[in-house]
Amino acid sequence: MNEILSYHLFDLINQSITVGKVTTLFAAIALLFAIYRAILKKYFPKVFEGAEIDVSEKKNLTRLLRGLVLLVFVLAAVLTFNQNHILYRFETFDFTIVLIIKALLFVQFVRLIDWFVSNVIIHNYYAARSRVKKISDATLSQSEITAKRLVQSIFYVIVLLFALKNFHIDFTLFNRNFGDKSVEFKLSNIINAILVILSARLFVWAIINIFFFNVYQKQKIDVGSQFAVNQLVKYVVYLIAIIVCFHVLGIDMSLILGGAAALLVGIGLGLQQTFNDFISGLVILFERSVSVGDVLEFGSTVGVVKKIGMRASMIETRGNTSIVVPNHMLVNDKVVNWNHFNERVRFNVDVGVAYGSDTALIKKLLLQSLDNNPYAEKFPAPFVRFQNFGDSSLDFSLYFFSRNLLIIEDIKSDIRLEIDQLFRDNNITIPFPQSDIHFKRD
Repeated sequence: MNEILSYHLFDLINQSITVGKVTTLFAAIALLFAIYRAILKKYFPKVFEGAEIDVSEKKNLTRLLRGLVLLVFVLAAVLTFNQNHILYRFETFDFTIVLIIKALLFVQFVRLIDWFVSNVIIHNYYAARSRVKKISDATLSQSEITAKRLVQSIFYVIVLLFALKNFHIDFTLFNRNFGDKSVEFKLSNIINAILVILSARLFVWAIINIFFFNVYQKQKIDVGSQFAVNQLVKYVVYLIAIIVCFHVLGIDMSLILGGAAALLVGIGLGLQQTFNDFISGLVILFERSVSVGDVLEFGSTVGVVKKIGMRASMIETRGNTSIVVPNHMLVNDKVVNWNHFNERVRFNVDVGVAYGSDTALIKKLLLQSLDNNPYAEKFPAPFVRFQNFGDSSLDFSLYFFSRNLLIIEDIKSDIRLEIDQLFRDNNITIPFPQSDIHFKRD
């Protein structure tokens, strides 16, 4: 048996090819093909059961598996026939065929994991979330794209680190001395710092979109509170990530802070207002006097809060224009929050009628003007108040509640038009100001 396996068939680049080597190679091919068929026919259908995956993505998965199996076959052939030739020799390592195949295998394996995470875990998670009616498809789609890009970026940064290590191209960019310490700044330091930032972003996404999302839905937490909690989580995680980045880059924070104390004092004085805005932003998030979605009135401007940032907040006005408001203005200045405690706000429309009009009929007509208005709430019930005996008219006010705060002026306009029509139909006069002028002759 040993004689048969060791029987010489031919030579390949100064290597003897025997029956045993060929048999081993074919056995490896058969094993790889069996594993490939088992994965496609048996295991993947169970994994994808109930999963909403496009046909094009399934074809892409098949191509990735074929590429992986092909690379494993090539690696097995090279090792079986001892064809690991040196293509180029550097001072620190040899650039060989096996090294290239291993790198391609690693890249293909990472692509396979990327496909699985993006199309099975993330996509199915968002497909389940899309059943929640309160979340728009556009928001979910954008969040899903962001998650996939983060995962892909992390995977390929890991591939880059693999290449730096295995191809010995982790060059030293420069050396710096900080006191008694010497810092060697390599290319991998930058890549590792990028990996830390991307991992922090992915961690924030996972906490907010997976863990906190379920808590928000169960506890029915309002949008403003959700935004406040999310922002605080981002601040904490990113602060830790920045500190870790300095450590990865080989920078001692104590040396920087100690050596730049005077500079930091000057920067602090110059950016005093910016720090004020930053602290005000934290106060807003903790105190929640202003939340995302609140309708604010400051000065002559009315708008809805779209975003509360670290330095400034974004407010969208009735005319769909965005105003950047420094956070200290929302904390220190007088700001009217229309819907801080209740989404329904009371408004009024004033009208005057001629003296001698039937006041009971006026009250009835004013309430009737709201019957066909879809934006006026039925509860709390609207009411009419006889305000005063004016100089030229009997003054009434119609009070009603509404949730549509940004378009309230349009709602008031529709109500006035309806009142005018009802008054015309019932011969009610809306007087204009009148004055009696007396001339005295000497």
